[in-house]
Amino acid sequence: MNDLTEIIDVLGTIAFAISGVLAGLRKRLDIFGILIVAAVTSVGGGTLRDVLIGKTPVTWMLNLSFVYIILVTVVLSVIFRKQLKYLRRSLFLFDTIGIALYTVTGVEIGLRAGLNPAICVALGTMTACFGGVIRDILCTEIPVIFRKEIYASACIAGGLVYVLLDYYHVYPEFTSVIAGFTVILIRIAAVIFEIKMPAIYRNEEL
Repeated sequence: MNDLTEIIDVLGTIAFAISGVLAGLRKRLDIFGILIVAAVTSVGGGTLRDVLIGKTPVTWMLNLSFVYIILVTVVLSVIFRKQLKYLRRSLFLFDTIGIALYTVTGVEIGLRAGLNPAICVALGTMTACFGGVIRDILCTEIPVIFRKEIYASACIAGGLVYVLLDYYHVYPEFTSVIAGFTVILIRIAAVIFEIKMPAIYRNEEL
């Protein structure tokens, strides 16, 4: 199970690093700025997760493989940036893959730590969303999680699916795949069918 979690963590790191690079390119940042945005997008959520469960030093400080993965991903993404642009809504794609993978990782680590299932779902959601929050703030945008888009709620749904399947002792591999695809499908369906969270304020003046 540890190997599966590590593989998912690596895939999530790559996906979020690419989304960070794309965000940095869109804002016309220099290579250092792109590297920083990619790095905090990749490890921001995992860092928060580790600090909350008292796991210090945090994962990426103990395992430099994550640092190397981010560096290689940034370099390759910058080199092949034109090819990435051919992917329709590429930032959305890699961001969605990232939150799905990190939701699964966060929930699994919470369960291994013996936390309450509800706390595990919250931990998975924070792991998935926090890196994107930092990325958007650094790129001077309102974080997606604070807008009307279906984002954190998709992570919550995926986390609930994971906890439920784990409760019924479904194979961990199936549990991870089903929970991850739940996040991805909800996020994609929300965009296709233009499903959004209700706004509190419309044309009202504050």
